[in-house]
Amino acid sequence: MRVVLASASPARRAVLRAAGVDPLVEVADLDEDALLAAMPQAAPAEKVTHLAAAKATTVARRIGHDHPDAVLIGCDSMLHVGGELVGKPGDADTARRRWKAMTGGTGELVTGHAVLRLEAGEIDRVAEGHAVTTVRFAEPSDSELEAYLATGEPLVVAGAFTLDGLGGWFVEGIDGDPSNVIGISLPLVRRLLSAVGVRVTDLWSGPTG
Repeated sequence: MRVVLASASPARRAVLRAAGVDPLVEVADLDEDALLAAMPQAAPAEKVTHLAAAKATTVARRIGHDHPDAVLIGCDSMLHVGGELVGKPGDADTARRRWKAMTGGTGELVTGHAVLRLEAGEIDRVAEGHAVTTVRFAEPSDSELEAYLATGEPLVVAGAFTLDGLGGWFVEGIDGDPSNVIGISLPLVRRLLSAVGVRVTDLWSGPTG
């Protein structure tokens, strides 16, 4: 059975590969802002789970012919901080403002997950869920923050930070699943796979080195 990751995130792929699953990566081309605008009153978990499901469904419909027996994993992560749900900053000024607000505080990294099982090229079973991990942020100095912004990393990741990259220097700790902060919760995905009739141990590809 082919495992397909409906995400362009190299970090998510790296988490899966380290955990014994080498997925095919297929990126869904969606207008995420439009999807979110259509559900302004939804809770953070509902929003990210909706986006994850939309990504997985879009990819499933595209690849069903070539991969009729597959399981698709869609994910979407955002940071809930200060009463606001934020995604990728996109530019240094936005990332700087977010870090000024986050410094020394906490936020909740919320990731929506959707797992779809294809049989004979059609979506047969679907399982959805979300995971929340509390992140405790350090207090980088102004020079440290500017150096971090200059790398470009915080501009292209949810919440303007990473746990497994350069941003890890500025995270004091977390409460919850660490893989969720990277963008894909392994414990949750295992449960969702089970819900669509797939044992994660049957997907293992062996030692990854």
